[in-house]
Amino acid sequence: FCNQSLTVIKFIYFRLGNLRLEYLEDVMFIGRKEELSELERLYSSDKFEFAVIYGRRRVGKTSLIREFCRGKRAFYFVAREAEGASNLKMAAEEMASQGLIQTGTYFKDWSALLDAVGAASAAKRMILAIDEYPYLAAGEKSISSILQTHIDGKLKDGRLFLILCGSSMSFMENQILGHKSPLYGRRTIQLKVKPFGFFEAREFLSGFSPEEQAALYGATGGVPEYLGGIDNGESMDGNLTRLFFKESGRLYEEPSNLLKQELREPALYNSVIASIAGGASRLNEIATGVGMESNAASRYVNALMSLGILKKETPVSEKPGRRSIYSIADNMFRFWYRFVFPNMSAIEAGAGEVVWRNKVAGGLSQFMGGVFENICLEYLWAMQKRDRLPVAAGRMGRWWGNNPVLKRQDEVDILAIDGDAALLGECKWRSAVSLDVLTTLRERGDIFDVRRRYFYIFAKNGFEEPLLREAARDRSVSLLTLAGMIDDIVE
Repeated sequence: FCNQSLTVIKFIYFRLGNLRLEYLEDVMFIGRKEELSELERLYSSDKFEFAVIYGRRRVGKTSLIREFCRGKRAFYFVAREAEGASNLKMAAEEMASQGLIQTGTYFKDWSALLDAVGAASAAKRMILAIDEYPYLAAGEKSISSILQTHIDGKLKDGRLFLILCGSSMSFMENQILGHKSPLYGRRTIQLKVKPFGFFEAREFLSGFSPEEQAALYGATGGVPEYLGGIDNGESMDGNLTRLFFKESGRLYEEPSNLLKQELREPALYNSVIASIAGGASRLNEIATGVGMESNAASRYVNALMSLGILKKETPVSEKPGRRSIYSIADNMFRFWYRFVFPNMSAIEAGAGEVVWRNKVAGGLSQFMGGVFENICLEYLWAMQKRDRLPVAAGRMGRWWGNNPVLKRQDEVDILAIDGDAALLGECKWRSAVSLDVLTTLRERGDIFDVRRRYFYIFAKNGFEEPLLREAARDRSVSLLTLAGMIDDIVE
């Protein structure tokens, strides 16, 4: 069972001279259409290509590679946390088990293995995919230099499609893509695989209403493996209780486990995230909450940003500076630290369902405010891609700051400025949004020195009649419900 593609691999058979993957049973591969299209485009070149694929754990990198390799000549190897010689021995054994080489074949070093791969791909297209490459590099310090030598000397003139994949984003970005890497400048494509957006994640959630789909997407953060754990025949409440609020739940300890896998001091990183979840947003506030100096806290914050867990935000119309704030970027982490982390004792006492009813269900709407803003922003980018927005801004996002007209601090959920035009958006995770929301948004529009202003108001579902009448009268006003956005995307 593969977490993203939902492909069941019953049997894989390789034959020397006619390498192929034979899937005797498979079901629909979900999403990643753009990534697959890019890989297929390069594959069709029939010349040497080098793809670097990376992203956080559980995001579906392996499933993407397997789907791409399906039906093609390919050798796929998952490196282990072991010495280079051990990985070399395992690679040879797996090549033999797949019919690539004779059983008992011995490679004296990785250079010899790459010679064999190069010979096999000299005249006919072949894929070599090494997953968890950071493990291989940790045990075989010279592997990147060895690969560089083979790429420059032999492989670049052949038909090999090389894939290096890893979950350690800092390693992949610095040691593979960085300018100090022996492999720098040799990749022909790099894919940073991210969690699904809402509109792609919906394919996992066909058994739920749009509002339930949004909540399940928010709680799982759009991570394919977590979405794959949702039972479409079970209620939303039942799914979230089973996954998060039972000691045996798949996601009950997931953030803690991820921190232990990726970082050396998980307890301190846990404290940093908890401080931000508790309301700290500036570096000095985070440091105070954890009990350390700001300089020390910044190192932990930066590491968490490199993993995609935290993000640094600046008002969209400004450059990064003193007004920048930190927040939790990963919605699953945000959900967990808000609802699970403070209630672990009760959950371990078997009272998880009580925690859900009394402490989570009622607070879900407030949690969904930030999730809904992300969904609305995703929708606007999709519409801009289709050239269906009145502005074509290079940046869209939150804005906050001083309102010189009303002499107060104000905030705009979504702002995009393009020359003398601005789009201002307000996102309300509720029904029956009133005309007052538009009135306030127009006031905030006066902050920005532009000639044309467009107002987008998003609601979970429904608007009050006065607002509907005003939107019908004023063509600069657009009203969109969650269901309406879905219809626009899938049309």
